[in-house]
Amino acid sequence: MRKWLSAAAAAAVGMMVCLGMGGCGNGADGQVLQTAQTAPMLPTVKSSETPGAEPEAKNGAAEAEVHPEKENTETSAEEKRSGCSAEYEYREVPLVRNGVDLHLVRISREDGEPEKDILLVHGVTYSSHEFDIPYQDYSLARKLAENGYGVWLLDIAGFGQSGTVGDGFLPDSDYAAEDVNAAAEKITEISGREKTDVLGWSWGTVTVSRFAAAHPEHIGKLVLYAPILSGVGEFEVTEPFHRNTWEHAAEDFQKTKDGAFDDAVSDPVLREVWCSNCWHYDGESSPNGGRRDICVAASRKLIDLSAISNRTLVICGDQDPYLNYDLVKDCLRELPEGSELEIIPGGSHIVCAEKPYYHDFQDRLLRYLSR
Repeated sequence: MRKWLSAAAAAAVGMMVCLGMGGCGNGADGQVLQTAQTAPMLPTVKSSETPGAEPEAKNGAAEAEVHPEKENTETSAEEKRSGCSAEYEYREVPLVRNGVDLHLVRISREDGEPEKDILLVHGVTYSSHEFDIPYQDYSLARKLAENGYGVWLLDIAGFGQSGTVGDGFLPDSDYAAEDVNAAAEKITEISGREKTDVLGWSWGTVTVSRFAAAHPEHIGKLVLYAPILSGVGEFEVTEPFHRNTWEHAAEDFQKTKDGAFDDAVSDPVLREVWCSNCWHYDGESSPNGGRRDICVAASRKLIDLSAISNRTLVICGDQDPYLNYDLVKDCLRELPEGSELEIIPGGSHIVCAEKPYYHDFQDRLLRYLSR
């Protein structure tokens, strides 16, 4: 099973890929992890390493050489559009809930304090790094930061860079909703702003919806990206932890009729970066509490839209195998006035990372947030 970039992909990525952030000083509201002009480089496997060998994951990353970043002297049209020429600051903020250290990091432009905040909440298997894809201008986090946001990435307990949990069923949807609330309260404490915009993706839409129903006072605008409004199908989840694999991490990328990845929809290098990051940050396993919650009959609703009092954007592709489109298309009947529905033709569950659609996704999201 492959865990790292192929040699060809690593060469193509060059100086744009990052799998780790080094510390470089302390700030009043947390540790400044790094600043970057383009994303730092992906560690490359040493030539002495046996091809196909599995490096130790998550809490013991494989030994790797990190090469210094080359300085860009020109700004392309694409960099100007995406803000890639700007420098960004990553500030980690200590947060503990229920005895577990939660990974909470703010990404912002280095040249000034953000004017507003948005919290991004991940799905059921892989953690918040998927919002900050370190390749070309695919990073949703940096796009939002370029537009004046302090972008907050949270890893739910047991996921990614947060502390481990003994019972993988513990961080279910209700538990995760309270992790989100703890993060929102910390953001308010640091920023001084009472309300934070919140985006949830996939299972994250279940968790942020429950958070919104219980704590509407913390939310400005709510975004449900690829919302799991009802069960994805009955399946008995008996293991407390999901076994992560390279193949599973790549599962959502669209394929051609012959079963090959569709290079017209997803960039081959991006797929390698994506899967490498999943291995590096999420390791061999992730908690299964959320998976047990959503693997129920399609007739069982998981999000009570009528309980949401905040203006909400529902955004998704029209080729998402996990969505109940009857409920999606009817969602505005239950959501507050001023809510919006955006369906992107051709997009799948990972429309935010698909070559023909990710700019459209970013633009639609920013238009909504700016209103």
